[in-house]
Amino acid sequence: MGKEDNEEKGHPHPIAIVINDIASIFSEMGFSVESGPEVETEHYNFDVLNIPKDHPARDMWDTFWLKDNKLGQLLRTHTSPVQARYMEKNKPPIRIIAPGKVFRYEATDATHEAQFYQIEGLAIGKDITLAHLKGVLEVFFSKFFGKKMNIRFRPGYFPFVEPGVEVDISCFKCSPSKILEQNLGGQGQDGKICGVCKGIGYIEIMGAGMVHPYVLNQVGIDPRVYQGFAFGTGVDRLAMLKYGIDDIRLFYQGDLRLINQF
Repeated sequence: MGKEDNEEKGHPHPIAIVINDIASIFSEMGFSVESGPEVETEHYNFDVLNIPKDHPARDMWDTFWLKDNKLGQLLRTHTSPVQARYMEKNKPPIRIIAPGKVFRYEATDATHEAQFYQIEGLAIGKDITLAHLKGVLEVFFSKFFGKKMNIRFRPGYFPFVEPGVEVDISCFKCSPSKILEQNLGGQGQDGKICGVCKGIGYIEIMGAGMVHPYVLNQVGIDPRVYQGFAFGTGVDRLAMLKYGIDDIRLFYQGDLRLINQF
């Protein structure tokens, strides 16, 4: 047995695994993967996305601003600036996803971190509707979780889309279809309340909607000709759901007991 056979081999981080899986699935649907700077400008992070200065919507993103900052620079609070930058330089049709690290000034707990990874998607073209968004998401989540997933939309507010929707996926553990058939009221077949969806049968998973005409105008795309959808969700949340990890902080503590499982 050679020396190299006794050496400990490295393991991919679960976040990296999930990002690669997401990119692979969307690539099969014709989406390209794009990236942008983590240190962003106020213009791309807020203004161009229909979140002007002093607008109450900015309270939705607790922002890290750079010290002694005269250029309006910040640590990006979402990967939406990647979409804006891409639309400025490229003409429709557009199909991209933008994975990357984002930063929020907030207290950490089992489900919140000051740094985390986000994945956003964008499709711009002629005659694109919410029905296309639903179809894309059904394919993605079904492939990601390895079983048929149902999608439902609920009204939601995000400044850069109109209309905006909250996206729920069917619970992959207790199966809403079986719940409805058996009238179990959000219970699994063993009669216990599902620990994943808390007995609802669906899991809130992302925000989405049709790109706001204001945003299209800001990046030089005529909203009278083109329209499209955008969506965004946390990569960490997807990893927690897929692998049964109950604390987001575990991803960033460097504990090899977690990493070595992958």
